[in-house]
Amino acid sequence: MEITRPTDRGYAALRHVYARTGQPGSVLLPRSTAEVVEALGIVRSSGRPFSVRSGGHGISSIATNDGGDVIDLRWMASVEHRGGTHVRIGPGARWGAVAHELSPLGLAISSGDSGDVGVGGLATTGGVGLMGRAHGLTIDRLRSAEIVTADGRVHRVSETEDPDLFWAVRGAGANVGIVTSFDFEAAETSDVVQATVAYQPTDLAAFLVAWGRTVEEAAREVSAFLYIGAGPRPFAQATVVYAGDDLGAAVPELKRFVRLPGTAGQRSMVVPYSAVPLTSGAPHTGQQRAAAHTGLAVHLDDDLAARIAVLLRAGGAEMVQIRSVGGAVNDVHPDATAYAHRHQNFPVTAVSVDGGPAFDRAWEPVHERMDGMYLSFESDHRAEAVAEAFPPRTLARLRTLKARFDPDDVFDQNFDVTEAARSDG
Repeated sequence: MEITRPTDRGYAALRHVYARTGQPGSVLLPRSTAEVVEALGIVRSSGRPFSVRSGGHGISSIATNDGGDVIDLRWMASVEHRGGTHVRIGPGARWGAVAHELSPLGLAISSGDSGDVGVGGLATTGGVGLMGRAHGLTIDRLRSAEIVTADGRVHRVSETEDPDLFWAVRGAGANVGIVTSFDFEAAETSDVVQATVAYQPTDLAAFLVAWGRTVEEAAREVSAFLYIGAGPRPFAQATVVYAGDDLGAAVPELKRFVRLPGTAGQRSMVVPYSAVPLTSGAPHTGQQRAAAHTGLAVHLDDDLAARIAVLLRAGGAEMVQIRSVGGAVNDVHPDATAYAHRHQNFPVTAVSVDGGPAFDRAWEPVHERMDGMYLSFESDHRAEAVAEAFPPRTLARLRTLKARFDPDDVFDQNFDVTEAARSDG
């Protein structure tokens, strides 16, 4: 197994992640499950803090550190078609590469809006993507996985093999081990219809209410992400995807979004799904050092829309992102996976360049209206976030499984669910 240290050639390309710079004491680069077991043994013996990295793109910036160790899974990036819709993917693959590999096969897996995100982090947390209302969260397409637990044991998990551990992997995987391969049931989707729509609304709150209503009334083949910039004259841009290439069905659905007040321009086209996740392939240098707060909303009602408008108008955040769930995401029973938020329709995320107490205060009026949290969009690892991300019954079950599979709390880096972590916070 390759281990890179600060004095070694190549260290500079390994030390940072997308949203943070780091200076780890060593970066371990396993190429197999056996080497992951070896790497875990090494970092546990060192007694230093450690991080687990798949793509290194996450907002929470926990995939690097200063003075500790990093288990970097980038060489475990295979995408293997195993027949039909069955696909096996390594945790170090990035979703843009996955989409390009699957596209010639007429297959796709809904992931996030960035193709630079690694498979491992997203596929153990949730996966809110631009085909989510049609196909569910990324974790909803997961059929089995291989995971190394804190004791170095390798488990093959599914609905019939270690089902409790499989339940935990789908939404809280970072708390119970390191997943070394994922088996997905891909969707038979080759092309989609994608629209990009620009808006300059004169009444942002009214626009947001109309946007929310339009998303909820749209066919479940439609998923829509909205990005709104701050300032006295708000500007917004949306990506709307119809999961399929049936223009007769897609065009009326997409026209709903073009008819919204303030539409300033639009472009629609049939594209392979692989063109949807924005993929740069740029090396990570800590280039996006923003703070983010997030929550889930059932509806974009008048009150919530007004609060979001105030947040942006007053300069409390540089951007608000509103993604869509619902549809197939909400078909899944809340108890089926460790991600239990199956009645909300919108993840709402505020982004601030400076962060800090002023951002926290500005977010609070919106936060008061949130109903749960999707952890992938939250940069503050406060203890309260765990209780927002996992409802009481889910959190109680997670804590029981955490005590069983990680009694020493080895995996405490990513929103630790242990009771001790809550008490210490």
